Amino acid sequence: MKVTSISRKLLSRVLSLYFLLTLIVTGVQIFAEYFNAKSHINSELLTLEKTFSGSLTRAVWELNTQQAIDIAEGLVAIPMIKGIKVTDENDQVITQLGEIGEDTAFNYESATNINATSETQNMSSISGRLFGHTFPLIFEFSGRTTKVGSVTLLSSNEVIFNRIEVGLYFLIGNAMVKTAALVFLFTLAFNKLLTAPLNELTEQINQLDLDDPEASKLHSMNFEKNELNILEDAYNNLIDELVQFKEKLALAQSEILSANQRLDEQNLLLEQEVAKKTSSLSTTMLKMEMQQRELLKQQDQLKDENNRRRQTEHTLTHTNKDLKESVLELNKAQERLLSAEKMAVLGSLSAEVSHEINTPIGVSITSTSYLSDALEKIKEEISGQTITKRGMEDFIDNATQSIDLLMNNLTRASDLISSYKQVAVDQTSDKIRQLNVAKYVDEVIQSLHPKLKKTTHSVKVNCPDNIEMYVHAGAIAQIVTNLIINSIIHGFEGRHRGEIKIDISYHNELLHMKYQDNGVGVPQDALPGIFDPFYTTKAGQGGSGLGTHIIHSLVTDTLNGKIKATSAEGEGLTFDIEFANMK
Repeated sequence: MKVTSISRKLLSRVLSLYFLLTLIVTGVQIFAEYFNAKSHINSELLTLEKTFSGSLTRAVWELNTQQAIDIAEGLVAIPMIKGIKVTDENDQVITQLGEIGEDTAFNYESATNINATSETQNMSSISGRLFGHTFPLIFEFSGRTTKVGSVTLLSSNEVIFNRIEVGLYFLIGNAMVKTAALVFLFTLAFNKLLTAPLNELTEQINQLDLDDPEASKLHSMNFEKNELNILEDAYNNLIDELVQFKEKLALAQSEILSANQRLDEQNLLLEQEVAKKTSSLSTTMLKMEMQQRELLKQQDQLKDENNRRRQTEHTLTHTNKDLKESVLELNKAQERLLSAEKMAVLGSLSAEVSHEINTPIGVSITSTSYLSDALEKIKEEISGQTITKRGMEDFIDNATQSIDLLMNNLTRASDLISSYKQVAVDQTSDKIRQLNVAKYVDEVIQSLHPKLKKTTHSVKVNCPDNIEMYVHAGAIAQIVTNLIINSIIHGFEGRHRGEIKIDISYHNELLHMKYQDNGVGVPQDALPGIFDPFYTTKAGQGGSGLGTHIIHSLVTDTLNGKIKATSAEGEGLTFDIEFANMK
């Protein structure tokens, strides 16, 4: 494999970059010298213009062609001038000398002569070899100026190169000398600082003795702290680790020998154990043959058992079908029971309301009879002309009291009938309608007044008056009715002053109802089944066990809401109900 020297590669790259920079700098200096010399020649052409323009102008004005030719020949004799062309005011050539011809094309650039009233045009040939400028010949006479012709002076790049030739040789020689010196210095520095130390390190590394690695450590004569010293330290550290590894390897080899001895002992023990196992295996094979025979007998018995179970499965399939039909009948019966329970509550309310209406109706009839008797009496006194002022005043007072009593009792009866009518219609209808929640809950509680009047319990409702929403009114009435009746029958059993609180709030199209009583509560172990069908604490005492189940069904199915019951035994029962506006 061919080895590439790092120092030679690095030196070649550094010197290549230096050669490129030197070439660029030398080229820039050459171009600068060229343009500087060209600028000086242009300045000298302007000086010649100032020197000979007067005599040329007079010669052309006086039509002295020979004088103009002599002046032109004198200018061409100057080494810097390579060509001259003199024309009159009609651009007719008077004389044309030097390196200029009719087929030479020029580029023109206007430039103002600060010492003359005319404009000068700098020019260069398209081929780039000739350059110069053209200036007009202006003759002044009696304060008037007249252009009598123009002169073109040309120089060439040869003139420029002749002037900068020595400087170019000096620049190129200087660059070559500096480059050679730099190559020599860089070569010495790389050999001393990189190549020689690397060769020394390589020679010492090649003398590595694996049997005595400690003696193969590197010892360089370089006292400077550089990358080579870091490489030397790393190699020496590797040697130290190799020595440690050899010690560990020797220890591991001794442990392997000891393990091999123990393994031989274990092999001997295993051979003895295999012999024992072989004998026991023969005994086991005999036992397995006997077990196989037993398994064949059991297999025959299993086949008989499978046949018996198939028959049983066929019987169970028919029984399962009968059970499904029974479950469907039970579901229908449960639905009928729920409807019957709702109607039972409504019937109970009807009886209570009917009994409650009897009192104001009876009082109204009595007041009407008394008022009729008083009217007959006052008619007789008027007919017999025995009426007195005091008698008339007594009649008016008694009639007013009777009418007030009649109006109050009839109004009370009307309110009871209206409340019961609205609640009864809603409970038998699934219609969704808009209602004022506070007003409607008051109507429901008003319809329960006959039942509440028989107790000392109280109902407190905390509900804003401005809650308007679309909802199943019948479901609301049934829920509130069942909750209050459930508290009266079960919660306040054995208590005389029960208190029911109903807190209602409305936020983000959701109505939240918190129903709470201070009754006996429900034990924690019974709370998870409170909404199950037929769950009751009055089993055998007239409780159907469907009250809370109906409430749960109305909230979750009819109102698409959520209900949660919480309680601690002896501290009352709380229901949290939440459902959305059904608009």
